Amino acid sequence: MYTIVLAIHLGLALVLIGVVLLQHGKGADAGAAFGSGASNTVFGARGSASFLGRLTGILGVGFFATSLTLAIMAGTFSSGGSVVDGSATDTPATESAPAPAADDAGNGEGSPAPAPAPD
Repeated sequence: MYTIVLAIHLGLALVLIGVVLLQHGKGADAGAAFGSGASNTVFGARGSASFLGRLTGILGVGFFATSLTLAIMAGTFSSGGSVVDGSATDTPATESAPAPAADDAGNGEGSPAPAPAPD
């Protein structure tokens, strides 16, 4: 079910992007004086403003509904536990630090150098 809603959501998003890009901006009326006004006759005398505006609204409502549905589904599918709690039990115990290397005297014990005497 989640995959179906996600596919619908992605389809709505792509179509919504296309419809928004097809719409004219507020300054598009100035271009009609230079010959670009003939493109509005495809959608009738009123132009494409009402058709594309209505389609954008419908697609926007569908996008919002699928977004909300996906958010609710993601909340119900989760285990409800904390990510930090889950990671603390899954990590293996750390091993102890390796033995220090042998000192310059060559005794092989790896003992640290004596601390300097206080002044």
